[in-house]
Amino acid sequence: MTTLIEKLAGVPPDSKLGAALKVRAEVLRLSEAAHDAVLVPREPGGLSHALRAALAARMCRHVGNAALVAHYEGYLAHGGDAEVAPLAHPGGSIGDPRRDAMARHADMLTLAPRQATRGDIEALKAAGVSEPDIVRLSELAAFVNYQLRVIAGLTFLKEVEGR
Repeated sequence: MTTLIEKLAGVPPDSKLGAALKVRAEVLRLSEAAHDAVLVPREPGGLSHALRAALAARMCRHVGNAALVAHYEGYLAHGGDAEVAPLAHPGGSIGDPRRDAMARHADMLTLAPRQATRGDIEALKAAGVSEPDIVRLSELAAFVNYQLRVIAGLTFLKEVEGR
């Protein structure tokens, strides 16, 4: 079975890179499980499935991965909360202080994660984001950015292999 990461990186299963990934199949399987856990958990807390999809698409737009944007927009379209759709775009807001603050925080964690400070966490709390939801947001941002980097790395390796 081809995982989302392999599919979006365009790794042919019969290539040398595809063979190398088969050896690391457990890592890819766990990545797929992490995807489901952060995007559509059974208990989403204050981050609805649609909000998670919108924020994931936003982070992917920042990095320029159109295929992953489309993947997350597919989840957003079925998320049942069209109100959050503007958050799928960098700079987009919906006028809700809590969710807009989460979108800005996702931006920072994607574009300048080393600049994150305790003050940023306090700003989320001041906007009404609970501590468990701050953790959920951090997990989502960490996973999506991990996914973006793995796909970029595999795409590069595929191109090198094809030379």
